[in-house]
Amino acid sequence: MSDITDKTAEQLEQLKINDDQETPVTSNTTTEEQGDNAAQTSLYVGDLDPSVTEALLYDIFSPIGSVTSIRVCRDAITKTSLGYAYVNFNEHEAGSTAIEKLNYTPIKGRLCRIMWSQRDPALRKKGNGNIFIKNLNEDIDNKALYDTFSVFGNILSSKIATDENGHSKGFGFVHFEEESAAKEAVDALNGMLLNGKEIYVAPHLSRKERDSQLEETRANFCNVYVKNIDPETTDKEFEDLFSKYGETTSIALEKTPEGTLKGFGFVNYVNHEDAAKAVDELNDLDFKGQKLYVGRAQKKFERMQALKKQYEATRQEKMAKYQGVNLFVKNLDDSIDDEKLKEEFAPFGTITSAKVMTTENGKSKGFGFVCFSSPEEATKAITEKNQQIVAGKPLYVAIAQRKDVRRNQLAQQIQARNQMRYQQATAAAAAAAAGIPGQFMPPMFYGVMPPRGVPFNGPNPQQMNGVPPQQFRNGPMYGMPPQGAPQGGFPRNGANANQFYQQKQRQALGEQLYKKISAKISDEEAAGKITGMILDLPPQEVVSLLENDELFEQHFTEASAAYESFKKEQEQAPQAEGAAPAAEPEQSA
Repeated sequence: MSDITDKTAEQLEQLKINDDQETPVTSNTTTEEQGDNAAQTSLYVGDLDPSVTEALLYDIFSPIGSVTSIRVCRDAITKTSLGYAYVNFNEHEAGSTAIEKLNYTPIKGRLCRIMWSQRDPALRKKGNGNIFIKNLNEDIDNKALYDTFSVFGNILSSKIATDENGHSKGFGFVHFEEESAAKEAVDALNGMLLNGKEIYVAPHLSRKERDSQLEETRANFCNVYVKNIDPETTDKEFEDLFSKYGETTSIALEKTPEGTLKGFGFVNYVNHEDAAKAVDELNDLDFKGQKLYVGRAQKKFERMQALKKQYEATRQEKMAKYQGVNLFVKNLDDSIDDEKLKEEFAPFGTITSAKVMTTENGKSKGFGFVCFSSPEEATKAITEKNQQIVAGKPLYVAIAQRKDVRRNQLAQQIQARNQMRYQQATAAAAAAAAGIPGQFMPPMFYGVMPPRGVPFNGPNPQQMNGVPPQQFRNGPMYGMPPQGAPQGGFPRNGANANQFYQQKQRQALGEQLYKKISAKISDEEAAGKITGMILDLPPQEVVSLLENDELFEQHFTEASAAYESFKKEQEQAPQAEGAAPAAEPEQSA
């Protein structure tokens, strides 16, 4: 076994597999020849698991033919794999065989994507030979796409567009080496049924080209869309109305299978000028008691874009209208309805709306909204009513925010707190190592805190001063007292007494909170983090949510969502840092 290992290591050493070398260069070849040879013998291997190494790729590709070099592309800083590699053979035939036998075969559970390496970025980016395919059945994967189009010529790149979960978006791209092969594929496959769906195949256009084409279509349209058509309108009446403006190629009223009018139709003119004249003169015309809408016919993509812009404009207008005047009120007693909520806030200004949110059965959810006519009135209401006792409960009053904004703020707060605690712990550990006493107090921990009445068998907290806390307990850290606190804790009298009792109160509330939260989730770290987030609220509000299960559930849901969002960002951070390739950019169609 050791002989085989030594032999493999020797072969890898001979190949000089590293981050700096690609295809070996001999002194008697020109630069142009070297490029041509590399293009004919170098393979791009994509969609690789990050754990795939050069040695594993050598084991897979070396039986095909003589391998001259292998390089897994890695991030320049983190050295983590970017998910693709280059494999270079001595002979072109070996590369062709590797594509034929290994393309879309699994490597560590992922189907690899193998293509001839196109090292010239200009050739990769230009549109020649690149085609776009849409309306694909969701069952069509990368391999099926490749197999379907490879019969027309050598493919440089092919890929199905997928969402974040890896599901097909219904379209993809194929980049042929020869433009003639791409044209042949378009002519043969456009409109063909593939897995039961008629696919659309056309030359791929850049965004700039598509926008230019769209502008040209808008400026020279001939197809007219008509809606708000009276259901009793006949084909002849519709044709007579539009045919007088010029020669048409088609006039059609859209109907159901039963023959009932859908209320809209299309008119296609031969000349743009006639279409434009029909739009100008017939739009808003009173036809059989209804005002017609007549305009340029739009494709679905255009309509979706227009609707999206309209929705965004409405949303921005609504946000601007209610910015600073809409208040969120929670911890409401069940006896508070819309009218009583309005009465509570009426002294502070003109209320445009007051609403208590309820369940399907009409039971209060414990929170609601009050909207004032001016930001000044809303600010005054927050100042006066926040934490005021109403029906035996302290109200929480603040400016209303969208859920995504609140979650982002919570995630930022988590990140800021974690950074601060990390810095504190690092500084404290450094001070302890230097033998400087009294630099920090032992922090409170949630996530491993035993229930009340159960003794903690760990070290005496009084003996923890000067020792990094992670040596005693695992889990997240909350409630770090100020730097410079005296050893042994705060005194029971003097200037620090109030702070000491606040810490004790915080610890007691934290234990109760953690008990409720850990009963809902088994992950100790998550339970500890969420406890710390909620514990940042004012003590009276924490007491209120401990007493009100519905209020607790609301806080728990928001804090959990914020924690998950933060955790996801942390997990994706290394990938984001590795987005820029160390040497070669990933090929794309």
